[in-house]
Amino acid sequence: MASIKFDNVSFAYGDNQILKNFSLDVDDSQIMCLVGPSGCGKTTLIRCLLGFNKPSSGEIWIGDRCVFSQAKRINIPPERRGVGVVFQDYAVWPHMTVLENVCYPMKKRRMSKAEIKQKAENALKQVRMTEYANYLPSQLSGGQQQRVAIARALVSSDAVIVMDEPITNLDAKLREEMLIEIRQIQKNIGTTIFYITHDQEASLQLCDKMAIMNQDGELCQLGADEDIILRPANRFVFEFIGVSNFFTLSKLGSDWCFAGNKKLVFDGEVPAGFDRQGVVDMGVRPNNITFDPASPVKAKVKRSVFLGSEYDYFVEFDGREVRVQKNAFDAMHTGAVEQEGDTVGLRFVSPEFYPAAGKEEAV
Repeated sequence: MASIKFDNVSFAYGDNQILKNFSLDVDDSQIMCLVGPSGCGKTTLIRCLLGFNKPSSGEIWIGDRCVFSQAKRINIPPERRGVGVVFQDYAVWPHMTVLENVCYPMKKRRMSKAEIKQKAENALKQVRMTEYANYLPSQLSGGQQQRVAIARALVSSDAVIVMDEPITNLDAKLREEMLIEIRQIQKNIGTTIFYITHDQEASLQLCDKMAIMNQDGELCQLGADEDIILRPANRFVFEFIGVSNFFTLSKLGSDWCFAGNKKLVFDGEVPAGFDRQGVVDMGVRPNNITFDPASPVKAKVKRSVFLGSEYDYFVEFDGREVRVQKNAFDAMHTGAVEQEGDTVGLRFVSPEFYPAAGKEEAV
């Protein structure tokens, strides 16, 4: 197994700077999910790791081996970097059987027939595809083809595997199953997995750590899923991971009031650092808004959606739509299931506060 290290890596397409002094450490035997919006540079970073893109500066390490260094003039070819890859579109050869697909990268490395056979059989066993060894990809489901791609990556390298949006093309149930499969495979063999996606839900289910990139290709936060959700480093992370509602508050005298209705006072605490600006944006997740008849903040339920484990409410407040989520078991147990058209009071629990648009960051 091996760690991965990006040290001040920069890359540009002409005048378009994609990565600038990007640094990130992926620990040995860890599943690291790199998450960010489309176009932020995730795939570019992976291409640098694999050797398909040559950075303009910085270093890349796999384990204790430097595979790229501009200063030291090191640039190990892709086929010698020892990284397995699972692509979004599987990229299995349609004219080859499952076994032939898995054997192919080992044949290219001129390994012995005995070693190829042993490693291929072991890889197929790991992904539970042994009985399909003689099938063609056209005879397999999408999930089975993805398992073949994972097996092929395992024989390329059981130390480091890169997965670039590997479950995007699968349906919801199969995505869930494949996340469990990937987690189990990693647990069994201890491979370091660098998982690239814009799917936050998949990341939260799968990762040991998450690295969040913004649209400018900058690393915003690195941490466990709880850190990312409960202690977001900035507004981008808060907005990007999960669903969020934002309200602008204005300071009037000693009170903070909702900007759209300055007679309506927010009854929580706003950090003192925002007093000088006199305006602040408050972010609240849907499951951190509760219905409380005693609250002076009134809203009308416009739509209610039952999702099995929770109720998803869309309520109108201050001329805008606010999303509220409520645990279905608690709601049915207490008999408090709000209906469309009901007037409800809103309470905000554990909100996050950020400078309003155009304002400088508060201290």
